[in-house]
Amino acid sequence: MNNNYELYKVFYWAAKTGSLTQAAKALYLTQPSVSHAIKQLEDSFGITLFYRNSKGVSLTQEGTILYSYIEKSQILISLAEEKLAALKNLDSGELRIGGSDSLFKHYMLPYLEDFHRKHPSIKLHLNHGTTPEVIAFLKEGRIDLGVVRMPIVDSQLEVRESIQLQDCFVAGARYAELKNMVLSLEMLLRYPVILFSRNSRARMAITELFQGYGYKLKPEIEVGSVDLLIEFARRGLGISYVTREFVSKELEDGSLFEIQLDVQLPPSNVGIMIMRNMPLSSAASEFIESIR
Repeated sequence: MNNNYELYKVFYWAAKTGSLTQAAKALYLTQPSVSHAIKQLEDSFGITLFYRNSKGVSLTQEGTILYSYIEKSQILISLAEEKLAALKNLDSGELRIGGSDSLFKHYMLPYLEDFHRKHPSIKLHLNHGTTPEVIAFLKEGRIDLGVVRMPIVDSQLEVRESIQLQDCFVAGARYAELKNMVLSLEMLLRYPVILFSRNSRARMAITELFQGYGYKLKPEIEVGSVDLLIEFARRGLGISYVTREFVSKELEDGSLFEIQLDVQLPPSNVGIMIMRNMPLSSAASEFIESIR
C-alpha cells in the first residue's frame, strides 16, 4: 500500500468537516476532485470509508479507525511545521559553538552578548577546548561551528577568516630591567618562560618559530588558561607568551610590559570553522553573518 499523502489529507478534511464541500474549500480544490480522491483511497483499500447522507458524509467503522491514525499524523505534521517555522524565525532552537576559553572571553563575548539580546529564545551552548579538540567536536556533530586559530588544513572543513591577532612575550615588575632592552631569542631563553598547553595552536606556532632559528623552546611553566599566563607573569614567575589583544588592560595600566625582540613574531588569524558541504542551522547562519 503506497497511497499519496494528498489522498489522506483529503480524507482527513472530509472526515473532520463532515462535508466534501467544506473539505474542498479548506484545501482549495473542487468538490469533484475531493470525491475522486476519496474514491481512489477507498478503491486502494477495497473498503468504504464514508456514508453519504443529506447533510454530507459520515465515517464508516473502517473510516473511523483510519481517521484515528490520520488525525494523529496531521497533528504531528502541523507541530513539525510550526517547529520548523520557529527555528527559521529564530524563535527557538540552539547554537553550539566550540572554542578556547580565551577566544570566548576576549573575542567572542561581545558577539555572543549581542546575539543573545536579539534572539533570547536561542539556547547557547559553548564547548571549550584546544583547536584539535574543537575540530573533533565539529566532526562528531557536537557543535555547529568552531572559533579557532588558523591555519587549518582539512578537506572536510571550511574556515572563514575573521580577525588577526598578535602574540607577544610579557613580563611583570620583577623583570623591569628588560623594559628598555631588545632581546635576542637566545637571551630570552635565559629567563623562565611560561607557555600555554602544548596542544594549543599558539604554542605550536611559537615552538616552530624558535626551531626555525635553531633553538629549542622549553617552558619553565605550562598552564591551561590565558588568565593564568597573565597572572603568573604579573607575579614574576616568568615571562609569558600571550596574545597582545588579550592583555591590553594590563599593558595599559603598567602591571605588565611587552618584551621587545630582535625578530618579528608573525601574527595569527582567527577563523570561523564549519563542516564543508553541510547545511547550517538558521541560528548558526545568523551568528556567522553577525560577526563579519
